Amino acid sequence: MTVWADLVGQEPTIETLSRAVRDETAMTHAWLFTGPPGSGRSTAARAFAAALQCPQGGCGECRECRTALDGSHADVKVVATEGLSIKVAEARALVQEAALRPSVGRWRIIIIEDADRLTAYTDAPADALLKALEEPTPRTVWMLCAPSLEDVIVTIRSRSRHVRLRTPPVEAVADLLQRRDGVDPAMALYAARAAQSHVGLARRLARDEQARIRRRDVIAMATRIQGVGDAIGAAADLAQIADEESSASGAERDAAERSRLMETLGADLTARTQPPHIRSQLAALEREQKMRATRYGRDVVDRALVDLTSVYRDALVLRLGSDVDLVNPDAIDKVRALAAVFTPEQLLAAMDAINEARDRINANVPPLLALEAMALQLRVPRDLGV
Repeated sequence: MTVWADLVGQEPTIETLSRAVRDETAMTHAWLFTGPPGSGRSTAARAFAAALQCPQGGCGECRECRTALDGSHADVKVVATEGLSIKVAEARALVQEAALRPSVGRWRIIIIEDADRLTAYTDAPADALLKALEEPTPRTVWMLCAPSLEDVIVTIRSRSRHVRLRTPPVEAVADLLQRRDGVDPAMALYAARAAQSHVGLARRLARDEQARIRRRDVIAMATRIQGVGDAIGAAADLAQIADEESSASGAERDAAERSRLMETLGADLTARTQPPHIRSQLAALEREQKMRATRYGRDVVDRALVDLTSVYRDALVLRLGSDVDLVNPDAIDKVRALAAVFTPEQLLAAMDAINEARDRINANVPPLLALEAMALQLRVPRDLGV
C-alpha cells in the first residue's frame, strides 16, 4: 500500500509526481493541481507531500507518510478554509511560515486546498503570495489546488507547474469504496455513478441513507415543476434543504467552539454579561461560524443543482440515442418523461439555466432568488404521468 492508493484513475499524475520525488531535477518550488470536483486534487497534494517526506519515496506505512497524509506532520501545513475566502492576513502568515527551514523533514510544504478562494473578493491575498513564489526559499514547496487554471490569477499560474487531474472512471471509484470503506459492491457502483465519480460525494451517498433520500427528492423535482407555484415551491425546498443541512452540521460544532473559547478566556459561564474583551472574541467567533455556515449552505445547494443537471443530461442522452451510460438509471421513468416532452435544444437550455443559477449563487446572489429564476425556466407540461 503506497501513498497513491486513494488517488484513483490518475495514473499520468502519479507518474509525474513520482518522477519528481525520485529525481530532484524534475522538482519545482510550486505546483498547481487542477481538476473537476471530486477528482482528488487535495488527495494528490497530500500524497505528493507524503512521498517527498518519506525516506522510501511514499511507502504509505512510515511515520512520515502517515503524518503527512493526515495533516499532522510538523513540516506539512494544510490550509483548508471553511469560509468564503482566504484572508490577506492568512496569506501573509503562510509566507512567513514558508520562509522557515524544515524542522524534521526533507521539505517544508504548504498545501492550499482552495487556492481559488484567494481571489474570492479581491486579489490581495493572492498578491501576498507572489513574493514567496517569485523568490522561493530552498527546500520549500507550495502546492495549490483549484478547479481550473482560470480560477487562479495569472501571476500565480505562471509561477507554478500545472498538474491536471481528470474525472476518474466510475468503476475505479466504486472499487475504492469497496476496498477502503467496505461498501457493498452494488451500493458502491450506485454511489459512484450517482456522484458522477466525485469520490467524496460517492462515499457520503454510500454511507448516508438521508443523503440518498435527499438526492432522490431533488431528482424528482425535474418532473414536478409544472407551474409558477411549483417553481417557487421547488426553489424554496432546495433552499430549505441547504438551511437544514447547514444547521444540523454546524450546531454542535459551534457550541463546542464557543465553550472552548469561553474556557480559554477564563470566562464566568454563569455571568449574565461578559467583559468587553470576551464579548469581542465571541463576536469574532460568531462571524467566522456564520461565514462557514454560508459556505456550507452554498455547497449543499450546488451539489443539489449538479444532481438536478444530471437528469436533463440523461434525458439528452436518450433523446439523441447515444450509448453513453446514464447517471440515473434508477430514475429512468423521470428521464424518459423529460426526453419525451423536451427537444434537445430545450434540454440544453434547462442545463444552462441550472448552471447560470450556480454561477449567480457563487457571485453572491441570494440563493433563493437565483433558484426561483432557475425553476421558472424548468417548467414542464402538466400531466407527465410520473
